[in-house]
Amino acid sequence: MSLLSRYHPVTDSEEQSAIEKRVAWYSFFISSAFVVGLWLIKLVEFEYSLDLAGLGIYPREIEGLWGILFSPLIHGSFGHLAANTLPTFVLMFSLFFFYRKSSGLIFLLIYLSTGLLVWLGGREAWHIGASGLIYGLAAFLFLSGVLSSNVRLLTISLVVAFFYGGLFWGIFPIKPEISWESHLWGALSGFALAVLFRKSAPAKPEEQEEEDDVAEGEWMEEEEIK
Repeated sequence: MSLLSRYHPVTDSEEQSAIEKRVAWYSFFISSAFVVGLWLIKLVEFEYSLDLAGLGIYPREIEGLWGILFSPLIHGSFGHLAANTLPTFVLMFSLFFFYRKSSGLIFLLIYLSTGLLVWLGGREAWHIGASGLIYGLAAFLFLSGVLSSNVRLLTISLVVAFFYGGLFWGIFPIKPEISWESHLWGALSGFALAVLFRKSAPAKPEEQEEEDDVAEGEWMEEEEIK
C-alpha cells in the first residue's frame, strides 16, 4: 500500500505537502482507532461486570500464552487506562508518521516480542495493560532518532526523553503491583528493533536533496530519449 511506504521524492512542494497530510491523517486514524478500541473493551468489561484479567499474560503457563495477544488491550481500571491513553496515541502516531515503510511491522514486533518475553521471564502473576507497548515504542523512537542523525527524528527523541524520561524508573521492581517486567522487556524490545531497523529511518535532508537531483536527472534523460 503506497500510503504505508515512504514516498518517493518530488519536486512539487504542493504535492509533497499533500502527501504529508495524507500520511498524517492515516497515522491519526490508526492511533485513534487503537485507543478507542481500548476504551470500548474497558466499557464493555464494566457494563457487563466482566473480569478480563484472565486474558492477560501468566508467565510459563499455557493458559497465559493468550495474553501475548490480548494483555495490552486489558486494563485493571479506568485510571490505569487513562494513564496509558495519551502516551499510546502520541507514540503510535509518531511511529506511523515517521516510519511509513515499516511502521506496521515494527509495531507488530514490539507488540508480540514484549508479550513473549514477559511470558518467558516475568514473575508468576497476571500481567495486563499497554504499558509494555508504550515502553517499546518510546525506546524505539528515542534510539532510532539518535542513530539516524535526522533532525526531525532527533527532535522526536528529545520530546520522548523530556515527556517520558520518567519511564526509566518503571523498569525497576519499585512497586510490586506494577508489571515492571512488561516495562523492561518492552524497552529492550524497542531498543533492539531500533538497531535492527536503523536503515528504515527517513532520509536526512542532504540525502533527500541528492535523491531529488538523481530523480530529476533520470526524468530529463527519459524526456530526451522520447
